Amino acid sequence: MGVTMRAPCKRSGEKEEQEEGVAAAAGRLAGAPEAEECSDVDSDSDREMEGIHGPGGLVKDTVYLRSCQAHSGVPASCFLRQVSTPELNLRHHGLGPQGARALASPLTSNPYVKRLDLRDNGLCGAGVEALAGALSKSSTICDVDLSENQMGVVGVQAICAALTVNLTMQKVQLAGNSLEEHAAQYLAELLLAHTGLKSLDLSYNQLTDHAGEILGPALAENTGLTELNISWNHLRGPGAVAFARGLEANIFLRVLDISYNGFGDPGASAVGEALKTNNVLEELNMSNNRISAVGALSLGLGLRVNQTLRILVEIQVDREFDDLASSVKADTARRWPSASQEESPRLKSTHPELDLALLAFRTVKKINVCA
Repeated sequence: MGVTMRAPCKRSGEKEEQEEGVAAAAGRLAGAPEAEECSDVDSDSDREMEGIHGPGGLVKDTVYLRSCQAHSGVPASCFLRQVSTPELNLRHHGLGPQGARALASPLTSNPYVKRLDLRDNGLCGAGVEALAGALSKSSTICDVDLSENQMGVVGVQAICAALTVNLTMQKVQLAGNSLEEHAAQYLAELLLAHTGLKSLDLSYNQLTDHAGEILGPALAENTGLTELNISWNHLRGPGAVAFARGLEANIFLRVLDISYNGFGDPGASAVGEALKTNNVLEELNMSNNRISAVGALSLGLGLRVNQTLRILVEIQVDREFDDLASSVKADTARRWPSASQEESPRLKSTHPELDLALLAFRTVKKINVCA
């Protein structure tokens, strides 16, 4: 999975041409007459008219087009076509901050849209701020995707504040927004305040170990979140350990993706300890986290105790562990050639470290089969 990279938020455009196009579209809805020689021109504003859905739709379209005119934004025909549908998909439309401001007003009072997809639109912090006001008042939108919009700390502060007062929201995607440790405090406040939020995607950001130290305690206190994706960040060292301790205390989370973070052996050991206590988590992805034999052993001990985990996405460990596991299997087969696969883990060898490696290896492989 990749993240689309867009140009910086400050963009230059033909503002006067945009305003003329919006004015033409708004005038058409108001019944303004047009010259006959323009009747065959297939302009952008002509295509906007395809979205009208009768008297009710006409009112909503008028609000949107006037909002576009007020904010010097180009109307999106997709909005006009989907304004009365449960899902509004405007991803990859290049709306920018002005387009976001134009959307805010009609979205505030829209009674139809439940899922809003604005992924990869270059909204930046200013555009997300404008939308946050609408989302704080919406009583219908419960699923929003604002990924890949370069929102930064300004945008995440606004969106977290909006969602804190609107408990309708159940799923939020903020992947690929260059969120750093300064954003962690606002995210933590959201986790503590919003008990109705079920799914949160923070993948492909730049959350560091300090962010992990902030998010860990919030995760421990959260009551409601069932799915969290924080893969492709930089949770390492103390931050990884603090985050894992939050997992240990959490009693709601069922699906967790912490892959590609560099948890290392300390983080893997902390996750192993968390799994001994956590009796809710069902699916865990912690692949590609720089785990060696030491961390794998600690994780395996936790997996042996845990009774609820059904899926563990394959964990890559270093060559040392692979060689050690192979030697354990060979040693077990040599000493107890007639023992069944299920009996052999119960047999004691003369090398305790081999028994631990065998335990971790067998436990991880067993769960991988379920994946």
